[in-house]
Amino acid sequence: MSLEQNNTHRILLKISGEALGGEAGFGIDPATLKKTAEEIRAVQQSGVQVALVIGGGNIFRGAALQKAGLDRVAGDQMGMLATVMNGLAMRDEILRQGGSCELMSACGIPQITIQYAANLGRQILNQGSVLIVAGGTGSPFFTTDTAAVLRAVELNCDEVFKGTKVDGVYSSDPVKDPTAIRYSRLTFKEVIAQELQVMDLTAFALAREHSMPIRVFSMQKPGALLRAATGSDEGTLVSD
Repeated sequence: MSLEQNNTHRILLKISGEALGGEAGFGIDPATLKKTAEEIRAVQQSGVQVALVIGGGNIFRGAALQKAGLDRVAGDQMGMLATVMNGLAMRDEILRQGGSCELMSACGIPQITIQYAANLGRQILNQGSVLIVAGGTGSPFFTTDTAAVLRAVELNCDEVFKGTKVDGVYSSDPVKDPTAIRYSRLTFKEVIAQELQVMDLTAFALAREHSMPIRVFSMQKPGALLRAATGSDEGTLVSD
């Protein structure tokens, strides 16, 4: 049964690898992993279909090594493997909590993950399982933001949810500027005109081209993901 046939809401959640690192921002913090999985499980139990893309910055960041001479392609490949490690941890935690979950990867690791294929991914989502998609796009030079939008388009998702440390898109950095204004809604044109940071340019251009809405919200706010996924006006919605 396709998404169009059953009218089930389907989202793709993008979170950074650092979000799993807890206060340290590095490695995988067990308490943070557990809490994040609980938030995702709540959405799954509500009947909303959830695909998930996690970055790898909590395990590997190649910028410093690349400055020291590491090949960019090798560095990006190491980053892709880091996302697989995060995906394994999240899959295990969701399963431990009694949820159903599958891990796919653009990087072929048959003993550990399922090779990513959009049609199979849609089938997994229709069965009610959380689908974690690791390995980025499978190619170097693309961020996990771009991978998230690409997978959202391929999997016929309704929205991309970007979980961050702040509760939406602001007119300026709210940490540095106490007068910063939070927007509840923005158009793609307004984001470009005001040079607001939502996603990297490649990801944003892809979302705009395919009219894929992006919702920016705080993953650190308890229940925010569930509220946003079930229709609450949480965070900032960027759309046409």
